Amino acid sequence: MSRVVLILSIVLLVGCSPDRPTPRSDLNGLLRQSVSSRRDPSLGSRWLASLGQRNGRERVELVDLQRRTPVPLPGLNRSDAQPISVSVSADGERLAVVQQRDDRTELLLYRRSVGAVQRLPLEPPGVPRSVSLDGQGKRLAVQVSRNGRWDVDLIRLP
Repeated sequence: MSRVVLILSIVLLVGCSPDRPTPRSDLNGLLRQSVSSRRDPSLGSRWLASLGQRNGRERVELVDLQRRTPVPLPGLNRSDAQPISVSVSADGERLAVVQQRDDRTELLLYRRSVGAVQRLPLEPPGVPRSVSLDGQGKRLAVQVSRNGRWDVDLIRLP
């Protein structure tokens, strides 16, 4: 009898569980069509930032998920730079980017409304690897290599 109660309890729990995650095939199809490869996703409220590969070159991409359209990022994607990591604020206004240019790896802040790129120095100096911007775009966590050791720096942004 207790075994029957246990089985019924399990069936009821499974049947009462909240909705299960479901892939957004409409958006996923759109994302697959726009570039040949996409990695390092960062999700804002209605924004998806990622590194997309097109014509053999990787670049920072921003997609407005509500309008289902790519968003131009003038001044951000340089032909002489290779992006490594990206993160977007909830409102899509700020993007933090780690990129390699020439023989150095640098941390950048991009403000979309003015199309401005600002290089962010690390103190003490180090080599940035990955970046995470908070929802408000006011704080940044960056993984940094210093003297063969990995650190995480927190940076307050203006």
